[in-house]
Order: sequence, then structure tokens, then C-alpha cells
Amino acid sequence: MKPTLLAVLALLTTTIAMAQSSKQVSWTYSAKKIAAMTYEVHMTATIGGDYHLYAQDAGGDGPIPTTFTFTKSPLFALNGGVQEKGQLVKKFESAWNHDVKYYEKTVDFVQVVKLKSNIKTNLAGKVEFMVCNDHECLPPADVDIKVNIGG
Repeated sequence: MKPTLLAVLALLTTTIAMAQSSKQVSWTYSAKKIAAMTYEVHMTATIGGDYHLYAQDAGGDGPIPTTFTFTKSPLFALNGGVQEKGQLVKKFESAWNHDVKYYEKTVDFVQVVKLKSNIKTNLAGKVEFMVCNDHECLPPADVDIKVNIGG
């Protein structure tokens, strides 16, 4: 009985910690047509409180960088990598013992997508990220991405 109870409590604690991380960042998604069959997909993070979200190149070992993984599709091709648009902060953090790169308040991640024909589809995937403040880091979180493009 006790091992089962301990396992349930450990699982519940992990689930609550993961939920806290994703509560500190809200994600919005939109697509903007920039040329014939070419779209900019905007994945905008709004960061709560005094937390910061690490860049895709967070700098050195330690913090989990923001990482985008997209589901492959025969209907489109990704044009380049995800670009970051925001006020990048580069700062020494004693917890990692080196400079790190992150964003505060908001950052817009942009992926250019080129459709292979004039169709309506969606860009789907996941974003993994971690947030910290001056006192703590929350566990990394994964959030689903789904953005309609084309048509």
C-alpha cells in the first residue's frame, strides 16, 4: 500500500510542477501570407511574472533552450530555421556559471513555410521550453503547436 501511495504522490508532484512551468508562458499562434504559397508562422510567447524564457541558443550547458519540433508533411517545406524577434538579454547567471541568453515579457518566434500547392493545411508540432527567475527554475514543459496555413 505504501509504495503505491508514494508512487501516486510522486506522479502528482511532477504533474503539478510541469503545469506550473506552462502557466508562466502563454503561447499564441498565427500565420501571415508573405508571398504566393509562402507564410510566416508566428509563435509568440508571453512570459509571466519575473520569469524569463531561454533562447534557442541559450548559451553553454545548463538551461534547456527553447526548441521547436515540427511534424513533417508532404504538403509544405520549412524555409530555414525558426527566427527569434524580441529583446534578447545576455547575462551571466551564477546558477550556470556562464553567460546565458533569454527573453523577458515577450518574444516572437517566426518560421517561414512554403506550400507545395495551393491548399489548406496546418503546421503542427511541439515547443519545449524552460523558464527561470532569480530564485528558481521550473521544470521544462512541452506545448503543442497547430497553426492553419494556406487556402
